[in-house]
Amino acid sequence: MKIKLCFLFLNIMVFTVFAQDVKTAGDRFFFGYNYTQAIQEYEKGRTQEILTNQQYLNLAESYFNTANYPMAWEVYRLVLDSESIITPYHFNKMLRSLAENEGVAAMNHFLKNDSILLESSWLENAKFNFDILNKKDAALLDYHVFNLEENSSEADFSPSFYQDKLLFTSGRSDGKRKKDKNLKNPYLNIVVGKVDLTGQVLNVNSFTGIPKGEFHEATPHYSAELDKIFYVLSNEKDGEMLFDATGKNALSIGRVDPDGKFNFILKNLSTSFYYPYYDSKSQRLYFAANFEDSYGGTDIYYVSTNQGQIMSAPINMGPQINTPGNEIAPYIFEGGLYFSSDVFYGHGGMDIYKSNLRDDRSAGVPINLGPGINSTADDFGFIVRNDGKTGLEGYFSSNREGGKGKDDIYGFKLAEKPKLNTIVLEGRTINPNTGVVIGGVNIKVFGEENKILKELESSENGSYTIEVPWQEKITLIANKEKYALYKTYFIAADLKDAKDTNLYLDFVDDFVVEREDKKVLNLGKFVFRTKSSLLTPEIKTELDKAVAIIKKFPEFNLKIESHTDSKGGSSSNFKVSQGRADAIKAYLIDKGVPSKNILYAIGYGEDHILNQCVNGAYCIDYFHSVNRRILLVVLNYEALY
Repeated sequence: MKIKLCFLFLNIMVFTVFAQDVKTAGDRFFFGYNYTQAIQEYEKGRTQEILTNQQYLNLAESYFNTANYPMAWEVYRLVLDSESIITPYHFNKMLRSLAENEGVAAMNHFLKNDSILLESSWLENAKFNFDILNKKDAALLDYHVFNLEENSSEADFSPSFYQDKLLFTSGRSDGKRKKDKNLKNPYLNIVVGKVDLTGQVLNVNSFTGIPKGEFHEATPHYSAELDKIFYVLSNEKDGEMLFDATGKNALSIGRVDPDGKFNFILKNLSTSFYYPYYDSKSQRLYFAANFEDSYGGTDIYYVSTNQGQIMSAPINMGPQINTPGNEIAPYIFEGGLYFSSDVFYGHGGMDIYKSNLRDDRSAGVPINLGPGINSTADDFGFIVRNDGKTGLEGYFSSNREGGKGKDDIYGFKLAEKPKLNTIVLEGRTINPNTGVVIGGVNIKVFGEENKILKELESSENGSYTIEVPWQEKITLIANKEKYALYKTYFIAADLKDAKDTNLYLDFVDDFVVEREDKKVLNLGKFVFRTKSSLLTPEIKTELDKAVAIIKKFPEFNLKIESHTDSKGGSSSNFKVSQGRADAIKAYLIDKGVPSKNILYAIGYGEDHILNQCVNGAYCIDYFHSVNRRILLVVLNYEALY
């Protein structure tokens, strides 16, 4: 498997130093990558019931690494049933064993009762990718894949564009290096060849652009912006390997300037670093490593730099990208982060994924590039660029059937750019009347057949990001207590690219005020002509505002109150006020307010005078006008909120 070739193959262990941890022959064979012999020794211990929980996990992993998935599943399930500790890393291998043995449906059924995959994003990503895989109308890109003629019988992997050439890692011997006694292979070397018009790589030779050591040099990356080469190399000094206290020789990341000056960028005798990639836009150096905060095996990290000089501690990219499995080989092209993972929801082995990068360089849901480029074997080290015309060209590594060596480099041509089969919406939840952001808004996205695709809450600063599998049409609904329901639609023509979409939710208290100890619609004051119930244009303008409010808050139950002053007879005042209430009700209904929303329409005449201007009292008209009023009372405000 490529995991061995590109991770373990690069590490040199002096196993006698592990005596305090390696207690059996099975352990020695396991840590020496001799999984067949490890299985034999562990099985002996199994019959004698002397294996520890970790040794059972080693046995299961040995079966997994020798593609004996039924036995791997059997041993993993035995560990699980014994209620022993099983890490997410092993759980990922267990799920893959189950899928290989009984199918993806069985694995998904098992996942429904999962309590080990604690990161919700892992299950969400799995569902996301399975949904895309199962879409009948999923469009697959036509990758024109070809094997490089210059591949050797050894491992060739990790390509990198280098001017008009291609750098890559090779296990082929350059005749100048020491022999790796543990793995019986030459140390890895960086080679270079010229790319011709067909994409083939010609005249492959050992690369002379870096200082030559006697041990591993691998996974190169050339940054055109910096004109520097980053690569991985063994820790050594004066021609001798350096080991940590446990006897481990790890791999460091070095950098070579155009003048040939070499500097270590990331170095730790106990931690290996793999697959450097420099992103000029963010000035981040991405790489793969297995630190203590790893979510599974090898994770993707980055450090902030100043023109390639390290300026921060390593930062894990988080569970959106990193899984219980291994993630390696980061590469960024036109806003997309490409990398490889052996997570349980892939096609098998390692698959290549793409994740949309946002402006802050955080990552969206990783999407499998599909069977056009991924296989049931290990596929990794993806790089791509524009071909100078209308399409793309690139390379990746794979140990799929039909190759020349342990890993081969494959080229590909692509007429159109890889697009994620996803819809991305992002923005903020905002009060349109005040411009104030609203946090904690519940947002739901519905797809075909009104199936809910995603549900989330906007953050405290009102921001949200939604990514869902591609749909011809989606419906988005946002709501929060005391805010109007927001609902919108998007069709395929609107969803070609990531879309900035602010969601505007009206706040109820911007439209409801308290008057006379009642909650009423916040309308401007309007009056009827003397003894008239006819609606003037000015009155209709205010009532149209009421119609708009009810459309925003269709849950409101209204009571229309019409009041007059005390001038005139009380009987005539009652009649005219009732006529006005009825006229308002009729207008609201005619404008679309459901009649069920208007529970009462009452004319009170002069029964509720607000001041001293009652019958028989002398008042100027200014004070009488205070009593001439219309109230649209929200009867159920307290019940609602």
